[in-house]
Amino acid sequence: MTARLLDGKAIAAALIQEIRAEVDARITLGQRIPGLAVILLGHDPASSIYVHNKRLACEKSGVISISHDLPATTSQADLLALIDQLNEDPSVDGILVQAPLPAHIDDETVIERIRPDKDVDGFHPYNIGRLAVRKPTLRSCTPYGVMRLLETTGETLRGKHAVVVGASNHVGRPMLLELLLAGCTVTVCHSATRDLPAQVAQADIVVAAVGRPRMVKGEWIKAGAIVIDIGINRLEDGSLAGDVDFVTACERAAWISPVPGGVGPMTVATLLRNTLEAATRHD
Repeated sequence: MTARLLDGKAIAAALIQEIRAEVDARITLGQRIPGLAVILLGHDPASSIYVHNKRLACEKSGVISISHDLPATTSQADLLALIDQLNEDPSVDGILVQAPLPAHIDDETVIERIRPDKDVDGFHPYNIGRLAVRKPTLRSCTPYGVMRLLETTGETLRGKHAVVVGASNHVGRPMLLELLLAGCTVTVCHSATRDLPAQVAQADIVVAAVGRPRMVKGEWIKAGAIVIDIGINRLEDGSLAGDVDFVTACERAAWISPVPGGVGPMTVATLLRNTLEAATRHD
């Protein structure tokens, strides 16, 4: 079996065009153009690339990009004051603070300072809680992007057994909730899981999100499974690898997302979908 690729670039581009059409329709009706404020602290090369990609996507989708590039030495108090200002700005529908943050700033304090209706990353406890009770509002971008990828397979998700490898607050846990919402039976694996290969081998859907290159071996994959690789790891030679051993997994999976070009573009596209959703709710 040779797995079919889930082309995140192409699927995300189509989603961006959908968003552009909806933004253009708002303009025709005389409504406000959605605005996304992106805060970047310091000059981390990877973060700078991510933010650049988000700003390019804003241009393509017609969303206004509002940039706040701050020095890495910015105090937590000054960052929170900026967030307060953006929370009250009616031209701003979404606020994104690019991670990772400098060590002197507490991530959770920053996340909880963003107003839930402007939390387009979908990290605020309120938005995670809404997803947990099956009433989602602004959804965590990466898991939301994964669900859009899964939709394109055309397969019925309800009743499938999904195994999520990784239990982080920003990816693994909301991924569990998204899959439950879709009617899957879900197992979440983490550092204390016993016999990880056996757990993965049961899965109709495998979602890998651990941040360790090629940790999930291809021989663990059930024949015909759907494999979603969220990990993106820089190797010593400068190349990128996912959390799944892609070459061997392709021999068993029915569908697989590549790294790069799989989940990453979907995360950016769903960020803009959330921004448009926030603008619609604000109206």
